[in-house]
Amino acid sequence: MIKFVLPVLCCLSFPLLAASLDWQRKTDLLLPVQEIYPAVFQGEIYVAGGLSSELPKQQGQMTAKVQIYNPTTDQWRFGPSLPEGRHHGQLVAAGGQLYLFGGFVSANGGHWSASADVLRLDLQQQVWLKVATLPAPLSETVSWVWEDKVHLVSGRSPAAAANAQWQDQADVAIHWVFDLKSFTTAVAAALPEVKNSAAGLQLHGVGYLFGGRQVQGGNTDQVHSFDAKSQQWALQKTMPMAQAGLAAAALDQQIWLFGGEFFQQGGGVFSKVWSYSPADNSWQQQGEMPVPRHGLGAVTLDDAIYVIGGATVAGLKQTSAVLEKVTSLNPG
Repeated sequence: MIKFVLPVLCCLSFPLLAASLDWQRKTDLLLPVQEIYPAVFQGEIYVAGGLSSELPKQQGQMTAKVQIYNPTTDQWRFGPSLPEGRHHGQLVAAGGQLYLFGGFVSANGGHWSASADVLRLDLQQQVWLKVATLPAPLSETVSWVWEDKVHLVSGRSPAAAANAQWQDQADVAIHWVFDLKSFTTAVAAALPEVKNSAAGLQLHGVGYLFGGRQVQGGNTDQVHSFDAKSQQWALQKTMPMAQAGLAAAALDQQIWLFGGEFFQQGGGVFSKVWSYSPADNSWQQQGEMPVPRHGLGAVTLDDAIYVIGGATVAGLKQTSAVLEKVTSLNPG
């Protein structure tokens, strides 16, 4: 049996800024989804696929629907659906295009078959087209964009020939760089540890990877950074708590972390919001989420962070349609 451990921080303390964030409830998603990786594209927020406790189990509780949010009208609409239901797919806006990398689909007799697809939204035809194939199937990964290249780091990939169930996959330390011009994938310096369900982004030419989960070890509090110029990984100050299934977004020169889940003693979700300052490698608690959840998404748009979907209990239960707009009361 795999045991996931929630760390006890009885002897540690972190600065608390109780009123540092303003939370505004916005219009709910049209369909509640979790295990999503949203992206900002052409001034709107895109959510592609996902899992939902509201969908039939015989269909894998996944959706092919693409939901688009307009911040000006505070309204959602459906966009061009994916070719098939898909969850844990990495949505990336880059080079004026919108891409989706990997994720899980229904294939080989199961609903957790990792995909190697690279899809792109054809704006003229309003349809998703397969434009490339990754070196191997990949899901639950993290991405960032640097100089017309998409970095894909960590996640899960089939351990052997079987590729139908979640347990057919193994945690990986993959670091691939997908070239948006040639549609080819190069291998870069591997992450120093295997993990899945982390959160990450790029800020000022440095990629950051926060937390995640190791099947053999549970949630991790490690923070890895990758310098695009030196092509080297480095360890930064560990997270205040070991979290997985969380979301990250940048605002005011800081990186903000939201949510996540743990499985100890029946499981639960994290409520505390943390900010990380790359400038001085420090952490602060920034209050708590009004609706704690995991498997959520977070994106930065117009000097605000939008916190999207997820689930209010650990696992595939109580999927949420909540959308919140978060702004800083102490801008840097």
